[in-house]
Amino acid sequence: MRRNPSGVRPRTVAVGLIAAVATFVVGVFSLGTGDFPIAPADVVATLFGEGDPAHEFIIGELRLPRLITAVLVGAALAAGGAVFQSLVRNPLGSPDMLGVTNGASTAALVVVVVGGSDLQLSIAAVAGGMAATLLIQLIAGRALHGFRFILIGIGMAAVLTGISSYLLTRGQQMENARALLWQTGSLDGRDWTQAVPLLVVLGAVLPFLVLACGPGLRILEMGDDAASALGVPVPLLRNGALLAAALLVSFAAAAAGPVAFVALIAPHLAKRLTRAPGPNLLPSIAVGALLLSGADFIAQHALDDRALPVGVVTGLVGGVYLVWLLTTERRAGRI
Repeated sequence: MRRNPSGVRPRTVAVGLIAAVATFVVGVFSLGTGDFPIAPADVVATLFGEGDPAHEFIIGELRLPRLITAVLVGAALAAGGAVFQSLVRNPLGSPDMLGVTNGASTAALVVVVVGGSDLQLSIAAVAGGMAATLLIQLIAGRALHGFRFILIGIGMAAVLTGISSYLLTRGQQMENARALLWQTGSLDGRDWTQAVPLLVVLGAVLPFLVLACGPGLRILEMGDDAASALGVPVPLLRNGALLAAALLVSFAAAAAGPVAFVALIAPHLAKRLTRAPGPNLLPSIAVGALLLSGADFIAQHALDDRALPVGVVTGLVGGVYLVWLLTTERRAGRI
C-alpha cells in the first residue's frame, strides 16, 4: 500500500476546491440577481475592478457585504462544528445542540429586550456564547467527549431556551419582532461592520485550529490513551480547541444570529465526501461557506414578494438532514 508522505489527500483537496469554486459561482449569481439584474460577466468584471460605476455601487456597497458575511458565517460555523464533532466523537455534537449558540442567543435577547444597539447585541452574543461554553466545560470536567458531554450540552441548551422564551414575554412588540428575526438567523441588511470583525477573528483562529489543533484532533479520535501515548497533550488540546471553536461560533452568531444546522451539516458532509479521518477543517470550511451562501440565495429569491430569513432555509434543509442522519446512525448501531 503506497503512502502519501506529505499527508495531503488528493480527494480532500479536490473536495475543498470544488466547494470553493461552487461558492464563487453561487456568489456571482447572487450578486447579479435582484431588482437591478447584472449579467454574470459584468459581475466578474466588477469584482476585478473593471465594472462601470453603477455596477460598482450596487455590488460593492449593497450586495457584496451580505455575500461576504454569508461566506464568513458559513465558514466559521462549519469550522466550529467540525471541532465539536471531533472532540465529542459524535456527528450530532454540534454547537447548535450543545448550548453554545443558545448562550449567544440568550445574551443577545437581553440586549434586544432592553433596547440596546446592534454593537451591544454583537458584544453580548459573543460573551454569551463563550460563557455558555465555559460553564459546560466546568460542569463536564474531564468528560469533554461522549454522550455525557452531549447530554450536558443539551441540558444547557434547554435551560437557555427557557430563559429566552421568558425574555420574549417581557419585551415590547417592536423589540420582540426584532428578537424573533435575529433568533431565526438573518443576513438582511448586513454590511461591512458585521463582516470585518468576523474576518479578523477567522484570520486569527483558523490557523490555530488547522495548524496547532488539527493534527492532534486527528490522533485524538483514536482515543485519549492512544493520543497521550503518542505525546498529545490531551486536556490542553481539548480545552484550547473547544474555546477556539466556541469563539468562531459566537462571532458568527453575533454577525447573523444563531443560524441553525450549518455547524451540524457542513462537517458531516465534508467527512463523507473526503472519506478522511480527523476534523477535515479546510473542506468543512469550504462546504460551510457554500451551504450558507447558497441558502441565502434561495432565501432572497425563493418567494417573489418577500425575502426569507436565511435561518428558515437552513432549518428546513437541516431538519430533513437531521432526521436522515439519526436514522442512519440508529441503523449503524451508533445511537
